Amino acid sequence: MPEIIEITDFLAPELDIYARFTEVQLLNRHEPEKGIFIAESPKVIERALNAGCVPISFLVEQRQVESQEQERLFRRGNVPVYTAPFHVLTQLTGFALTRGMLRAMRRPKQPSVGEICAGARRIAVLENVVNPTNVGAIFRSAAALNVDGVLLTQACSDPLYRRAIRVSMGTVFQIPWTFLDKQFSWPLQGIAHLRELGFQTVAMALREDSLRVDDSRLVDAPRLAIVLGTEGDGLACETIAACDYTVCIPMSHGVDSLNVAAASSVAFWQLCGRK
Repeated sequence: MPEIIEITDFLAPELDIYARFTEVQLLNRHEPEKGIFIAESPKVIERALNAGCVPISFLVEQRQVESQEQERLFRRGNVPVYTAPFHVLTQLTGFALTRGMLRAMRRPKQPSVGEICAGARRIAVLENVVNPTNVGAIFRSAAALNVDGVLLTQACSDPLYRRAIRVSMGTVFQIPWTFLDKQFSWPLQGIAHLRELGFQTVAMALREDSLRVDDSRLVDAPRLAIVLGTEGDGLACETIAACDYTVCIPMSHGVDSLNVAAASSVAFWQLCGRK
């Protein structure tokens, strides 16, 4: 068993990365190899460990430190285990959603776009999706519905933000993903690069010439990149114009659009094949 250290004061420095560091501080853009993320709940932590993420420390509610589930996770990485009573840990924002366990871990090295796309049949491309809840929900749908990888534009919310990880239920560690290379400006150069890699691009947008999402040309395409736009405004006009297809989801009762996370689920279900 690793060393168990009892914390009684919420202001203890050992709690800084869990309680007081901002997402930007955890990310550490200037030294990305030192970046940290926080995984919450045993299931999410186990998925992160299975993906090879390196742990730094645990934070566990005192009364749960000897449970069989916690002990099994403790053994995976000889790192400090901080424990504190419930009344201390409830001062952490959102602690009630963590099932009594958090783990600080090193951010994994991001793969290249080429590595994500190699061998992939269906990928999702997120354009400026800034809400971590939506990013997490899209990843959960992608994992469930046979998406092979996810690419994000530079303005997207980070999939390793705490809320995104939580909403994804840890599927951000199961689906390969990366941010689009800065060397390719989005959308024109980025879409051209995807085309060079063998993908036809599908802009999810409502236009007069939009194909239905169940169009056979899409379903039968060997490789598709499904491009989803930001909350509210959707995809940029330039992005839509650059894509091979513009595609819509047929709707009733005068509804003209879905939330981007909901739209992603429908698109993935229809276009990514059912195993």
